Amino acid sequence: MPPQLNVNIAGIKLKNPVLAASGTFGYGEEYSRWLDLNQLGGIVVKGLSLNPHQGNPPPRIVETPAGMLNAIGLENVGLKVFLEEKLPFLTRFDTAVIINIWGKEVADYVTIAKELDSVREIAGLELNVSCPNIKKGGISFGTNPDLLMELVQAVRSQLTRLPLIVKLSPNVTDIVAIAIAAEKSGADALSLINTLIGMAIDVKTRRPRLANITGGLSGPAIHPIAVRMVWQVAQAVKLPIIGLGGIMNSSDALEFIIAGARAVAVGTANFITPQTSIEILNGLRQYLVEQKIEDVNELVGSLAV
Repeated sequence: MPPQLNVNIAGIKLKNPVLAASGTFGYGEEYSRWLDLNQLGGIVVKGLSLNPHQGNPPPRIVETPAGMLNAIGLENVGLKVFLEEKLPFLTRFDTAVIINIWGKEVADYVTIAKELDSVREIAGLELNVSCPNIKKGGISFGTNPDLLMELVQAVRSQLTRLPLIVKLSPNVTDIVAIAIAAEKSGADALSLINTLIGMAIDVKTRRPRLANITGGLSGPAIHPIAVRMVWQVAQAVKLPIIGLGGIMNSSDALEFIIAGARAVAVGTANFITPQTSIEILNGLRQYLVEQKIEDVNELVGSLAV
């Protein structure tokens, strides 16, 4: 028998543990010509706000050694357009749809969460409290345990159906303290990590290479940091974890799972090879066969220390 790949993230049933990460996969349609979306365990759409948002001015992306800096600034079409024009396409596929949401104030998060809770085609919400590329909201919640608890409690109170995933920032002194605050305030699951704050300078002009000056660093350069943080958080909370950060191949994904993640999300690699998620899924399946492991859940948190 082939190994079992289904996993459960706080009631979100995934047929396999490989998701497309928010901010790198658009609304799914952009990648549909390159891979069969039915093969993915889930799609986390780009950060969605109540109203349309233009994001930051260009230049917004800079390639770096072993990664990239982005300062997109959560550009998106807004809730109304998403529901009318983007979600119908995603419902064609047998793949869980998770909506990453953000706001500038607690009330913004609460309103959009309440609106989405009744949408049956959605499997869960991912609370973005970790984007470093907006001036208000986002990371300001994710770096302060008290503010985070206030936000999570407010959003949780509006949800009757959807599981709530909180996406954590690595730009903190103690990721475990933030994770515990999210758990105590009602989070159903965690995803980590988002990008690390970095910057790049054009030495010829002596000007920042990003119009926003700083941006979020992603890609292979942050992978060891992300694995370490997932492992630390997995020791401290009982919530299911989605691990992400520099996943380029199945070995990278397996590190997260062994460290304690129940699922993984592929981000920057999508820009390099759109089929990366499928290649990772095939690699996971092959690993389980070679190791004679019947169920991928047996690997979760199996690190021998």
